[in-house]
Amino acid sequence: MPKASKPSSRPTKGRADLARLRRMTDAEIEATSPPELRNLPEAFWQGARVVTPVTKEAISIRLDSDVVAFFREAGPRYQSRINAVLRSYVDEMSAQKRRRPSRRAL
Repeated sequence: MPKASKPSSRPTKGRADLARLRRMTDAEIEATSPPELRNLPEAFWQGARVVTPVTKEAISIRLDSDVVAFFREAGPRYQSRINAVLRSYVDEMSAQKRRRPSRRAL
């Protein structure tokens, strides 16, 4: 009879070990954070919000080479970072549109 394997100490992809995170100190979390998330100014988090993942659509898009290089320099998942920037833009433009008074209200 095969011996049951010990559960991995690492969560499966896309699943955070929330109990373990709650036990960690801020210093431990900071030490394991990706470099691009270290030393962010406190004001950075003022507009933070939880983003629920949505279905992605594979497309082909042409971007300026320096823009792609900028995102690639930060390492893997550069396409996700580009998506996050575009998501922020869409959210802000949508919010501005909702705040704008309609012509009928004038």
